[in-house]
Amino acid sequence: MLNEKQLKNILLTASILFLGFCSIAILVGAQKLNRFDQAIIQFIQGLEFKQLTSVMKFFTQIGSFSTIMMIFLLVLVILALYKSKLNMFIFGIVVLGTPFINEVLKQVFQRSRPYLHRLIEIGGYSFPSGHSMNAASLFGVLAYLLWKHVPGRAGRTALLSISSLLILMIGVSRIYLGVHYPSDVIAGYLVSSSWLLAVIWVFHKYLRKK
Repeated sequence: MLNEKQLKNILLTASILFLGFCSIAILVGAQKLNRFDQAIIQFIQGLEFKQLTSVMKFFTQIGSFSTIMMIFLLVLVILALYKSKLNMFIFGIVVLGTPFINEVLKQVFQRSRPYLHRLIEIGGYSFPSGHSMNAASLFGVLAYLLWKHVPGRAGRTALLSISSLLILMIGVSRIYLGVHYPSDVIAGYLVSSSWLLAVIWVFHKYLRKK
């Protein structure tokens, strides 16, 4: 159970992350991040070689909607077996809410995808990155749910490191493959992290009343 100070910190962090997303959205709309985006794209795509492309396609597949849903269903079954209804609730809300939020935001901003050097083809709008949002939500909420069950500092450090690496690599893969701008990826991380923390905050406020 989180105390009142921790809840305030979670709400504050969620608010700051959301404001960060709003700031990027404003800058993108004003085309103030074009140089930043192009510089990062040139650096990441400048690393291109065959084996790395295969690695990036692997990570982008992990962040795809189909893979996310497979992991989601597997975890949901495990939580159901342990009769963890509250954890099922928070897990379901976070993961299932993310694609909906992403689609709404994409329709609002309607940013076209990069077109200079694509290694895969994909349709739809670019901002924010759905893969990055899905990754941050799924692996973020999994880290949250597993945290208290992982003993010791080393185990928890490994948990955070693996989760962070997966989230980072999925986002980077979208830039490398030429289907997202870096600002799309960063915005996706920010809005999903804000969403995750907001759900955790509501979840614990609900628990405190029980």
